[in-house]
Parts: sequence; structure tokens; C-alpha cells
Amino acid sequence: MSRARRWHPSIDKIPGQTYLWLAILIFGASSAVTRKLTQIGAQHFIDGRNPISLCNVLFVGNLCALMVLLPIYRQQWHKKTLKLLSKKDWLALTVVAILSGALIPGLVFQALALTEVNNIILVGRLEPPLTIALSVWLLKEQVNRWEIVGAIAAFVGVTLTIILQPSQAATINMGVLRVGVGEFLAAVAAVASVASTIIVKVRISNIPVGIFSIFRTALGTVIFFFVALVFYGSNHFIDVFSPFLWQWMLVYGAVIVVLGQLFWLKGLRASTVSAASLAGSFTPIVGIIAAYLVLGEAPTLAQYIGGSLILVGILLSQVGICLQIYR
Repeated sequence: MSRARRWHPSIDKIPGQTYLWLAILIFGASSAVTRKLTQIGAQHFIDGRNPISLCNVLFVGNLCALMVLLPIYRQQWHKKTLKLLSKKDWLALTVVAILSGALIPGLVFQALALTEVNNIILVGRLEPPLTIALSVWLLKEQVNRWEIVGAIAAFVGVTLTIILQPSQAATINMGVLRVGVGEFLAAVAAVASVASTIIVKVRISNIPVGIFSIFRTALGTVIFFFVALVFYGSNHFIDVFSPFLWQWMLVYGAVIVVLGQLFWLKGLRASTVSAASLAGSFTPIVGIIAAYLVLGEAPTLAQYIGGSLILVGILLSQVGICLQIYR
């Protein structure tokens, strides 16, 4: 029995969904907090540059997260433990690290530079219906009609949020539709998140949390760094050692990156994929409230319409969960 479990035996009694809800509170507020940090940085330029750029937030935030994770989980990185992992385990870890450690945050951060926080939050709700569909197809999980109808309502809500947006300068032509680049990037991030969630549940749910978290964060950070150098040039991270940046990133990395991911992983391992997905459906509510409180960003008409359908989908899905519990 580990030392942590001897000191805190009640930790193992906490339901998995409690961890999921704590993670959702953090994740829901993360976009608004990130945008706010970049606004703070814009008020403290260094030679005309914003030290808290979105790329610096992701890169330095992950470095700060590693500084927190390594002391906590260094004992799990033991040769005997590492040898127990198969090549398929390492491959799955690598794929998840690329998706959730580099690709997804990179897409979301780029979307933050192009569209409103509320749009990103609502478009990100493509994830729950897609995850439910894949969990039924690949994992053979049981889902009732209420959950299916709720997922469809949420999907329609996301679609309306995208297509009812006013015309933007940066758009992508998709047949008869013109989709904002920011919304498109958020949608791609949602699809990548679904793939990552399924892989975690299927292939690496039994891998120690410390090995998973440190490997994902470290590899994702390295990949993102080199990709950013290719796309933006060698001077892109010139302010990465700014003390002003680091004082904010130490808090950001510890809370948003580390605590949020650990809560989500702990909850996901103790819950079904469908339960995690449905719990994640409440992220837009938290996110929209955070966007209003932190940024003063009120929802638009398109967001009200799409968000209302998403909320209906959430309620229907929760009815389905309650029916399963009390049946």
C-alpha cells in the first residue's frame, strides 16, 4: 500500500464522477483564464512583444506542470515498472501525448486568437456525442435512448452555433457553408480529443498516472516546441525566460495543466467513457459563466440558440443516466 493511501484512506472512496466534476470546473474556466492572461501580457509588452503569448502560455505552462509532476511521481519511473509496459503501451502513450499534449492545446490556442471564447466552448461540445457513438461502437457500452437523443440534440446545437455565426474575415468554404477558421480549429480539436479519450480507456487505463502524465506532458511539450519553431520561426520563444511570464505560468501550470488533468484521468479511470463524456457536457455552462465573469463576454444570439439545444441535450442525457441508476 502506498504512503499516500495510508495517510488518506478516504481518497479511494471518492466517486469517480467527483473527480470528473472538479476537472470540468477547471477545464471550463481554462479558456477564459488563458485569454485573460494574454490580455494581462498585452499590458506589459517587452520591446513591443506580448510575453504571455498563447504559445508561451502552452510551452511554459507545460514546463511548470512538469516541475510539479516530477517530484510527485518520480518513484513511479522505476525500471521494473517501465519494463512492464509493452511496445503497444508505449505506442498508445505516444499517440495520446501527441494528441492531448501538443495537437489539441495547439488547435485550441490558435482558435482563441481567432474567435470568441464562447464559440470555442460550444463547438467543443462535438466531443460528447462523438465519444458516445464510439463508446457504443468500439467498447460495446450500453447507452439508452435518452442518452442518444441528448447526444443528437447537443450535436445539432453545436452545428447551429457554427452556421449561425455572423460572417467573419477568416473563413473556410465547406460546400454551401462558410465556417470560421477559429470554429473549424475548435471542431478538429474536439475530434482529436475523442480519439485520445478512447485510446486512454482502451489501451492505457492501467498505466500508472505518474508515467502517463509526465510522458504526455514532456513529449507533447517537445513536439509543440519544434512545430512552433517550424511555423513561426526561431524568435517565437524569445520571451520564454521572462520572470513576468513565469510568475503567472507557475500558477497556471499547477492548476490548469496538472490538477485538471489529474482529476480528469482519475475520474475517467473510475467511470465509463459515456459517463465521462456526459459529465464533460457541462463544460460549456462553466465556460460561458467564466467568460462572462472573467472577460465580460456575453453570449451572442447564435450562441444562445446553440447553447440552449446543447443544454437540452445535457438534461436529456442526465435523465437517461438517472433512469439507469434507479432502474
